[in-house]
Amino acid sequence: MSEHLRPPPPAPAPASAPSHSPTLHAADTKYEGQDPEVDLTIGTRTPKPYYRQSFELLEPSERLIHRAATVALSQSQLSPTSAHSSNPASDSGTEADDEHFLKGLPAPKTRLHKGLRGKNEPLSGTSTPLLSSNAIDEDGRDPDLNPRSGTSIRTKRGEAERGRRRKEVVRRGAEVLLLACQGLLVASNHDVQPFLRSHRKELSALCWLSLTLLALYPLRLVAWAYRRGNPSKRLPLSVPTSFDPAPALYPQLIPLFVSLLVAQNVEGVVLPNVILSICSLPRPLIPGAGHWEEYSSTQWLLSCIPLVLGSSAADSEILALLYPLHQTLCLLLQRLTTTSLLIAELQLLSVALINVLLLAQSPQVVILKALLWGGGLGIIVLCGKVIQWGISLARVPKWRFKRPSTPKAGNTSGLWRFFKAAKRTYYDGKTDNEEVSSDSDDMGSGYRRHRNSATSSWDASFSKGRTREDSISSAEESSLRQANGTDVRFDVQEPPSPQQSSPRRHTLPSLGKIASIVRSQTSTPSGRRKRSASSSVRAFFSLTQGQAAVRKWLYAGWVYVCILITLLVGVREYVGRYALAENEPVGWALGYLFGDIPQLRLEVVKADLERWICLPIRADGEASGALGGWVQFVRQSIFGEANTRLLLSGYWLVVIIIGLAVVFRLSPIYEVDTRRKVFHFMMVAMFLPTIFIDPTYIALALSIVLAIFLLVDLLRASQLPPLSTPIAQFLTPYVDGRDLRGPVVISHIFLLIGCAIPLWLSLAALPRTGEGPLAGWEVPLRDISMVAGVVCVGLGDAAASLIGRRWGHRKWLWGGGKSIEGSIAFATAVFVGLMTANIWLFVGGWPSTVGTLSTVAREAELNDGFGAGAGAGASVGELVMDIMGRLWEALSQLPQASWSTTVVKTAACACMASLTEAVLTGGNDNVVVPVVLWTCVKSMDMNLR
Repeated sequence: MSEHLRPPPPAPAPASAPSHSPTLHAADTKYEGQDPEVDLTIGTRTPKPYYRQSFELLEPSERLIHRAATVALSQSQLSPTSAHSSNPASDSGTEADDEHFLKGLPAPKTRLHKGLRGKNEPLSGTSTPLLSSNAIDEDGRDPDLNPRSGTSIRTKRGEAERGRRRKEVVRRGAEVLLLACQGLLVASNHDVQPFLRSHRKELSALCWLSLTLLALYPLRLVAWAYRRGNPSKRLPLSVPTSFDPAPALYPQLIPLFVSLLVAQNVEGVVLPNVILSICSLPRPLIPGAGHWEEYSSTQWLLSCIPLVLGSSAADSEILALLYPLHQTLCLLLQRLTTTSLLIAELQLLSVALINVLLLAQSPQVVILKALLWGGGLGIIVLCGKVIQWGISLARVPKWRFKRPSTPKAGNTSGLWRFFKAAKRTYYDGKTDNEEVSSDSDDMGSGYRRHRNSATSSWDASFSKGRTREDSISSAEESSLRQANGTDVRFDVQEPPSPQQSSPRRHTLPSLGKIASIVRSQTSTPSGRRKRSASSSVRAFFSLTQGQAAVRKWLYAGWVYVCILITLLVGVREYVGRYALAENEPVGWALGYLFGDIPQLRLEVVKADLERWICLPIRADGEASGALGGWVQFVRQSIFGEANTRLLLSGYWLVVIIIGLAVVFRLSPIYEVDTRRKVFHFMMVAMFLPTIFIDPTYIALALSIVLAIFLLVDLLRASQLPPLSTPIAQFLTPYVDGRDLRGPVVISHIFLLIGCAIPLWLSLAALPRTGEGPLAGWEVPLRDISMVAGVVCVGLGDAAASLIGRRWGHRKWLWGGGKSIEGSIAFATAVFVGLMTANIWLFVGGWPSTVGTLSTVAREAELNDGFGAGAGAGASVGELVMDIMGRLWEALSQLPQASWSTTVVKTAACACMASLTEAVLTGGNDNVVVPVVLWTCVKSMDMNLR
């Protein structure tokens, strides 16, 4: 087979042939560090060629012949290894066989550049051997020497490689500088400084330990190189062009910054995150830790240093076990997500889950903990094996299942079975005649198969009731031929005459040559060894297709039942006991959403169901007006808190319907990236105007929707009926390259997490209020950092993508897909979004976290007369006049606000987030960049006042 693609022997070039012939340009395409004696084959379009079957290869007469006039080398000048363009294929059955024989698509025709115009060039379908490093042309020129510039191609490659390294160093230096600036902003916050002083020893130990390990790592590499032998360089170190320090930066610093900003309201949050920062250090930095080890005793010992230096904690035993918990969780998440998450994303996810497990205090975070930890572990324990079986069963192709045997009917006579078999074979022969006559123009009107000794065995199998659809497989056919030592020949005959008494039977479909049917069970037609199926898949080969379908439904039924039991029993009980003050979750939810409907309240009181359905307490106008401005007054005294939640839910439903209609409308017109940005704008429309109205309800809704997204994607990945296929069909038009890295579709999940995390963190840093069953479900203050995720993901990311893809012509110094125009659009959109949210926060009259006591006192003073006239006896006109008066008062104070300071701080935060998005490669920008923006906004206290 390889001789078909071997190039013809080159002929001497004419005397007028130039020194820069196309063959020399092909020889110039050697890679750096390549062995000059290794034979390569060029002319393929991709490094991973498309392999062809043996009957698809071109015949020698059909190949594109290399023109002898364009060959500038003689046979004697070729190296021994380059005399042939291919080597025999190995039997390894892997993609490493590409090094020996490349059966790729022919390369496109070479474009004529300035130095090749008017000259003959080899056709693209031929295989041109590469020259070795010591080969020279007939003029004595070095093939690595560019004839026009006189510069060695290898030298140019070395310079380009050094340039890429310098750009990579600049990029990673900028990334480290941005994180350092972020740390300075966090340390400058007046609320963080007391915790820096109280945890000075632990933070110093973390800093010195990390710097020491980072400094020792290159020294360890140099020592390893000298132990292995005599290196070519005195300092055998080089920065690779794909260097990414994200696993050594973000999992350690981001959780630590967040813990310092929320430490004022969350007790004991700093020390666990210091320990987790040590636990998440990359394994190569730890001396004596092998990459094959799941747990490192050295790293476990290092993680206990903050416990020894710091003050004795009551839960020191639990904190000492954080390392094995973190490593076990990373292994579990890596097994579930495989290649869907990067290393830094995996570490950050594990650290976040441990923080939720240990530090959950508010009702919303307790519910999130119950859903993620209780529900997730319950489903994994009960359904893990069954889901794996379902995935393995879905991987089995239908033709690999066992064919069902026809049951013998005991009450059927032999004559009746004979007539049924004759009728079946008659229609089979008729169908085959029609197929052959339509597929072949030169075969007459049909063909007849001459039977020999092998056909007697086939006739026996067909006489037992086997039809065309249940015909024998190629493996059975091969075994029958080997047993009989015969072959089957197909000859073209005239069509049977109508006088024939019996029709032709058992005619095979038109397949051309019988050799195309008979395949080897161990190797492909090209000689490559077939990959054997895994043991988990081979276990299902003994099932029939019907049995496999029944088993799929049994697996699906078990999974659905276990999910319902986990949610309705385990999660429901935990939420009612620890998040809802011993109230039943279903009854509490009814009161939380519908408790302000007068008819429902009356029926609940009549039926004495107040123990089950918790009705909210109606707030009076004076209290509501003094606590939260005119919007809070409208929410509590006019609409009611529960009715406001229903209105918000209806508004979100309308936005979702309109957004989906727009997406479906744009599907046949715009590309997938543009359609995906509609979902980003939907998040902005849903949460930017409403997040200050009822932030705790929005946080609860985001937690529930996140659990639903994870559950739905689990059902999609499990490939169990009946929900897996519709979910996959709905998501397929909107996936991108990141979703194809592994089994998890992460785009919509990360979009939701990016919007939710800043809100959850802001609520964790605020005090809680509430009475009765709603204790902990109200926050008296608002913060601009609540909308950081919505603004960053919904506006910044969408603007950067839309502007950068269309008008982004100037790339950053370090290259990549990010443009300067896209980064400017990101910063501008974030700036506009934060300023809009800041104005809405000021006009709405909510007390902010900046100057909390003075703000609340000012609001109470302004609302002295506002709530007094808005009691239960006030008319609708009086209520409207009071609301308009309070709104006018807020608008009149807007020009006197601190605009200059707020604008400068907002611009700084927007630029910080934009630069982080431009340099980030080791994590998903929809998750990391919103957290970075939240830390900047929270550290600067940029609310209007």
